[in-house]
Amino acid sequence: MASGGRWAARRSRWAPPLYSVALASVVLGPLFGNGYLLLRDAVSTPRSYFTDSALGVGDAAARAVPQDAVVAALSTVVDGGLVVKAALLLALWLAGWGAAQMSRTVLPSAPLPALLVASTVAIWNPYVAERLLQGHWSLLIGYAALPWTVVAALDLRRTGRWGWLAVCLAVAGLTPTGALLAASCAWLCASRQTFPLTAGLTLLASAPWLVATAVSGSGATGTDPAGVAAFAARAEPGLGTVGSLAGLGGIWNADAVPVTRTSAFAVLGTALLLAIVALGIGPLWRRRRNPVVTALAVAAVLAIAGPALAATAPGIRVGEWAAAEVPGAGLLRDAQKWVALAVPFYVLAAAAGVTWAAAKLGNRWLPGVAAALAVVIALPDLAWGVGGQVKPVEYPASWSVVADELAGEDGDVAVLPAGMFRRFPYSGDAAVLDPAPRMLPLDVLQTGELLVAGGSVRGEGSRAEAVEQVLLDGGTPEDVAGLGVGWVLVERTTPGQLGNSAAALRQLTVEYEDDELALYRVPGEIRIEPTDDRAVVAAHLVWLVLLVGGFGWSVRTRKAGGHET
Repeated sequence: MASGGRWAARRSRWAPPLYSVALASVVLGPLFGNGYLLLRDAVSTPRSYFTDSALGVGDAAARAVPQDAVVAALSTVVDGGLVVKAALLLALWLAGWGAAQMSRTVLPSAPLPALLVASTVAIWNPYVAERLLQGHWSLLIGYAALPWTVVAALDLRRTGRWGWLAVCLAVAGLTPTGALLAASCAWLCASRQTFPLTAGLTLLASAPWLVATAVSGSGATGTDPAGVAAFAARAEPGLGTVGSLAGLGGIWNADAVPVTRTSAFAVLGTALLLAIVALGIGPLWRRRRNPVVTALAVAAVLAIAGPALAATAPGIRVGEWAAAEVPGAGLLRDAQKWVALAVPFYVLAAAAGVTWAAAKLGNRWLPGVAAALAVVIALPDLAWGVGGQVKPVEYPASWSVVADELAGEDGDVAVLPAGMFRRFPYSGDAAVLDPAPRMLPLDVLQTGELLVAGGSVRGEGSRAEAVEQVLLDGGTPEDVAGLGVGWVLVERTTPGQLGNSAAALRQLTVEYEDDELALYRVPGEIRIEPTDDRAVVAAHLVWLVLLVGGFGWSVRTRKAGGHET
């Protein structure tokens, strides 16, 4: 190969990851400052712990398994805030790089500008913006794994090498939703011969949350049907539900959207994005004999049509029935998150469209630059922390003092005011998840009740509800201790329901208090129910072995002379 050809090939290989990390840095810039991510559902803390809740064997559903255990392990050697910041940066970086890699694999003739447009579409879109604002950092890791999963599944079809697919499924499997998203892509791209192995790897990658659900019994009963309507996809201005979802927006929370998606500008932004995607549908149609392209196109249609139908009155009724009667159906609520499955096809279509336009115009760069700029213009306020909304906060020193006070102690912790969400002076305007469960070394009871759109969605934490009611009624220490609670933490700078808890607190022993927090010890004998978490720990180890073993096997096969993506 001539030196010019070698340079072009080298540039085509390294430009997408460099471009993607730069674009990801533009999005996350403010987060690189001192402090911790505390925004709606995102809670990062200096240190997390291996509590029963972190392993998924508490009352609540195992929604953050094995994520919480992984963060707990990493935070023993690295500050937990840095872990989450690094994870978010890696997620957006790998989403962009993976989009380019997938486009190169499926469309070998795509020039470098087309690959960079693919990266831009994967990073710079309303789905990423809205999930950042909702605090779903670990969901974005699963999202980032999707294009890599497609590449790995194709490599398995061609060569039989499974290592990279195991890594992709394990990384996406940090959360149940991520595991299902990646499994969907892997299964769609599998052949008849590779499907059994793909299904087996999927089960191993999902072992932590599947076993935790079985052991805790949290998935054996239905969830509150009220959550179906509350978490249904939402129409954005001028777009309707279908248009919002097709534009990769439509999250249920109207507060977790960029400013440009709250006005008529959303129509322009969606039109620009869909125009770039539409440009490539013709070229991709000519590849319809490629089963992977066809499968991803079908997935994109279903990922948009499914949540749209689920948001209709009949769809909500079906969803409410499933939530009440079908174990595990609660995982399907927040239907807009499944729109992530449309992104692989969108990315391919954008790359194919730019490739076609470049050939027609005889100019490799002009269509690519124009398309990338259009994607950015479609959502200008994704830049710099979605208009400065995604930024770190500093915790008061009181939290560290309370965590040290509880180290080595027994009994669970109850929190006041009632509820799971807080509005601290240091946490901004949005309600945030209580940081106590991830901040403290003991299990912190959480009811799981969510306040959504002026109503509430009941959670799974029945014991937490009982403890909360005892405190609000001014119950005795014996009542509290009988429910396994050894401590009560009062968070003083957030509004919330306190009821007659002052009467209950007067009967407890103050261990620490300041203007921020007050920690009370429950006197007497604490009734502690032993938890057998051996099966769950074993499932976490299976997940870890899959991740490390898959990576090791991938490296080994590459060194043996085969090229594995």
